[in-house]
Amino acid sequence: MSGKVADRGVPAGLLETRGAVRGVDGHVTACAASRDSRRFAFATGEGDVVLAAREDFGDAAAWQVLTVHDGAILSLVPDAAPGGFLTGGDDCALRRVGADGAVTDLARGRRWIEHVASWSDGKSGVIAFAAGKQVELRDAAGTRTLKVLEHPSTVSGIVFDAKGKRIAASHYNGASLWFVHAKVDTPRRLDWKGSHTGIAIQPGGEALVTAMQENDLHGWRLSDGHNMRMSGYPAKVQSMAFSRTGKWLVTGGADSVVMWPFFGGGPMGKPPSELAGLPGVICRRVACHPVHEIVAAGFADGTILLEDAAAQRVLPVRGGGGGAVSALAFSPDGSALGFGTEDGQVGIVDLASK
Repeated sequence: MSGKVADRGVPAGLLETRGAVRGVDGHVTACAASRDSRRFAFATGEGDVVLAAREDFGDAAAWQVLTVHDGAILSLVPDAAPGGFLTGGDDCALRRVGADGAVTDLARGRRWIEHVASWSDGKSGVIAFAAGKQVELRDAAGTRTLKVLEHPSTVSGIVFDAKGKRIAASHYNGASLWFVHAKVDTPRRLDWKGSHTGIAIQPGGEALVTAMQENDLHGWRLSDGHNMRMSGYPAKVQSMAFSRTGKWLVTGGADSVVMWPFFGGGPMGKPPSELAGLPGVICRRVACHPVHEIVAAGFADGTILLEDAAAQRVLPVRGGGGGAVSALAFSPDGSALGFGTEDGQVGIVDLASK
């Protein structure tokens, strides 16, 4: 893969003029924004959550540091409720972090809770978490188990579709697709040999994609189960996201931002497009803007770029020279971008018009 590249000497960019950053203990494992866009949370390998309220986005000293898990936090997602978050850890616990910083136990088992997901339409919601081969679904409050879904091997990723009607899980030799409210739980098995390490579903529900251990992606067209293979990466794809319209699957795994077309019969038989990158520096994390056709890309040297695919414009957010970007997320309203790095830096950039 080759493509347009940015100058290696990326300036510091938006973080200096519109952002705030602080150091934390341990590497940053995840970043998420609350559903109401009023808060960001950052999770660490030391079990802490950094909580930042909108009024304090520009004042890193005011961000709260909460001890949430006794060990590494493996997953962090927005709660089904508007203002809080859900976390899973290697202490085998599922916890809720409220908008006020209150921490509540929701579940504790004997296996690591590595993957957590939630869905809400503002009126109802569902929470899901994976431990070993099982995915447990709970009501929005997190107190009532709706069902437990069994898989053939350890679950490596979970995702709800946009309407909350289906949940998909990746695992060894493929993925499983379930109806959340089915009276009889019969999964649709999507088979492809190998180790599948992450999962994404197209916003319109037309396709499901998994990341593979072998530096590839594999997809299924859900209308007929047709297999789709996306290969050519120099490194493992650790992050992927569909654009807001579902037309593009945006991925890391190369020294440019790779975008596969999911329209006009693609991605099979169509080459990917590439956005600007850094020569020889792997893109580790991507996030798609919820309103505009803009991509945020975080690289192995700590660089973060904002890229407008349509206009071919690149806006530096953060210069390189630090630890690899390990977490990246837009707020649902698109007004802010949060990030974390492997060397313990967390930051928020205000993207709202001024």
